Amino acid sequence: MVPRVYLITDRQATGGRRLADVVATALRGAGPAAAQVAVQLREKDLSGRALLQLACELRAIVSAAGAAFFVNERVDVALAANADGVHLPVSALSVSDVRRIAPHLCIAVSTHDLSQVESAAQAGADFVVFGPVFDTPSKRVYGPPKGLQGLERACASAIPVIALGGIDNSNAESCIRVGAYGIAAIRAVMAVDDSAGTLARLLSICVRTAT
Repeated sequence: MVPRVYLITDRQATGGRRLADVVATALRGAGPAAAQVAVQLREKDLSGRALLQLACELRAIVSAAGAAFFVNERVDVALAANADGVHLPVSALSVSDVRRIAPHLCIAVSTHDLSQVESAAQAGADFVVFGPVFDTPSKRVYGPPKGLQGLERACASAIPVIALGGIDNSNAESCIRVGAYGIAAIRAVMAVDDSAGTLARLLSICVRTAT
């Protein structure tokens, strides 16, 4: 499945609230449209055991809500937690490697330029996350923002594109209008008190604009 809203976790952005509680609250905002949302567990500093424990906890919450659950990079943890998919950074295993190991997993790939988007499409990924579209502190390591023009070029490729980087209720619609299938959100949902309302508004923008 390709999500309209791809919620990426960051337990450092929750203001001291439990990550599982924030995710559960946010998903309540999706309501019956939760099937168009995916949650990616992305907590790179955790040990394998701690990551699996958190993955199993989140998997139960996400499944109960009717959304899809992805694990960043760790195919072993994705399999052990019965996740729906795995998200591959540029430096991770190849799409073909993951297909051999876990053919049933949906595969998302991080991309930061047009050549990476096209490579992921040719490799058979299910969708790509492209960015940063707008400036955001966590993504400055990947260079200057690509802007809407860069996003539009990426969306011309033969693969669904999820826009990432500095996206919130004020600019999500512009991303969909230039061809993005959906948007990825981290702090826009993780760091706010009204995570349910924020996710609901983002999802509504994406669905309404796309149709």
